[in-house]
Amino acid sequence: MSRLIVWRHGRTEWNFTGRFQGQTDVDLDDIGVEQAEAAAPRLAAYRPDVIVSSDLRRAARTAEALAAVTGLPVELDKRLRERDFGPWQGLTQAQIRERFPEDLARWHAAEPIENPAIETIDDMAKRVCAALRDVVERDVVERDVVERDVAERVGVDGTAVVVTHGGAARAGCACLLGWPRAVWHTLGVLGNCHLTELRRTADRGWNLHAHNVL
Repeated sequence: MSRLIVWRHGRTEWNFTGRFQGQTDVDLDDIGVEQAEAAAPRLAAYRPDVIVSSDLRRAARTAEALAAVTGLPVELDKRLRERDFGPWQGLTQAQIRERFPEDLARWHAAEPIENPAIETIDDMAKRVCAALRDVVERDVVERDVVERDVAERVGVDGTAVVVTHGGAARAGCACLLGWPRAVWHTLGVLGNCHLTELRRTADRGWNLHAHNVL
């Protein structure tokens, strides 16, 4: 695969109320379902060969909207889950600031959080990046003449859509691009149902083609 579309899930009630979700299995709210259904035809225009999603419901249900348009199955991979925020999950930033002020200050400064109950960003990046690499190293399925012509015109040999979460998308993409750890935080977090597009060439490897696109 030479094109990777990393798609963040639609809105949840916890997104709306500003609560840390982490790996808590929060579903889409009504707005999130509408976002996924509205975005699905635009994602289908990329002519994906495969759809792989985090197994958390908010991501899987977003992926299902694309599956309904394309007819492709959704594969689930728990490595694409959001960062495990442990005791922060379910709390707002104000509540975290009250209970874990030093850790929150480190998080805002993009520094390591010294709390063993919270997954490190490096550990998250390793598992998400491994999942992304496994997807893009698959062989491209055989296409008909029209599909091959489209692929040749846009310079893309195979497209994978991966549905994941805001922090996981940023860390996974930055890791796949080979960016130094110190600059990962400069890649803005995706909005709900927004995407990042990466493309790979033989001479330059993976490149950031588009980011935070609706």
